[in-house]
Amino acid sequence: MSSFSQFWQTLHHELRQARVGLHLVLAVAIVARFLHGLIPNSTFSKSISEILIAVILGLYLRNWIKLGDRAKPGIKFAIQRVLRFGIILLGLRLSLQDVAATGVTALILVTVCITAALALAYFAGRLFKIPMRLAALIGIGTAICGNTAIVATAPVLEADEEEVSFAVATITLFGLLAVLFYPLIGHLIGLSDRSFGLWAGTAVNDTSQVVAVGAIFSEAALDVATVVKLTRNTLMAPLIVLFGLFYTRGLNRKLGPKAAHASRLEWGKLIPGFVIGFLVMSLVRTAGVALGVLPQSLSNPGDLQLAASVLKACDELSKFAILMALAGVGLNTDLASLRRIGLKPLVVGTCVAVLLALVSLGLILYTPLGA
Repeated sequence: MSSFSQFWQTLHHELRQARVGLHLVLAVAIVARFLHGLIPNSTFSKSISEILIAVILGLYLRNWIKLGDRAKPGIKFAIQRVLRFGIILLGLRLSLQDVAATGVTALILVTVCITAALALAYFAGRLFKIPMRLAALIGIGTAICGNTAIVATAPVLEADEEEVSFAVATITLFGLLAVLFYPLIGHLIGLSDRSFGLWAGTAVNDTSQVVAVGAIFSEAALDVATVVKLTRNTLMAPLIVLFGLFYTRGLNRKLGPKAAHASRLEWGKLIPGFVIGFLVMSLVRTAGVALGVLPQSLSNPGDLQLAASVLKACDELSKFAILMALAGVGLNTDLASLRRIGLKPLVVGTCVAVLLALVSLGLILYTPLGA
């Protein structure tokens, strides 16, 4: 069986299980859009986007109105599949020149911020005497890709379930706080769309959280934040392998069978599929402009209107897919589980998250990288 047909079989199976949860996610997204339409335009209302409403409404339903287990597969499907679909379509808004221009800056910023986050996690872990593996998981979750990086790195470091759950809960907590407060901070200190997008892309943890923070601020900030975050995502696999090598060398031991398998598996997936899809859509836009089939290069009014309508439809579909996915983030966040975080992991996570945000913001505001 080809990988393509296997993918479609897996997708069909997931959709059958996801029907209940997807209907719930869809309902939350529709209500959030309706409520956002009732808010009068003002300076304050810029920070109250439909995505913020969807996240808060999802949090309320998840934590105060108990959801059955039947909804979980659909919520997971929205966070993973629907979000990636929205990000892929987002590529149609940016040409490859736009991606490359942001990507070069992003690569420098991301490299500095990853180094800073990992160093901060190491020293904070030593200072507060938490296990090295837990500090490493918090560091790599903050530095690269949130919960995905934690789950992918855990087998390489041979971390136990408690360490993984502490790290995931810590990253989830600070990502949630970023969604609620970073857009407000950005407006208060007068960040431009580009500067805020760079900040969100480097200082926020999980892909869904980065998309939420960027979209709450503005569409332009979302575009920049997405490119920066995808740049971070592509660095996950090689860094996981390096983590495994340093960890085993530090303990003067060899990788266990599971850890070695995890390292080989991630090394073979240097670039996630949805990142490739995003770049393909950017290539479509770039080629479309070059060949004269997209609005920027058309002169015939009828063709111009048709091309603009297609692009607008794809853009609206992307926005709604992202809205659904982030409604799923709210529905998936169990606040009770966050209460189980130990004090020391919480302090280490706070140190790393706050200092990373300050380092990133300082680089953006006071160096040519933010220009």
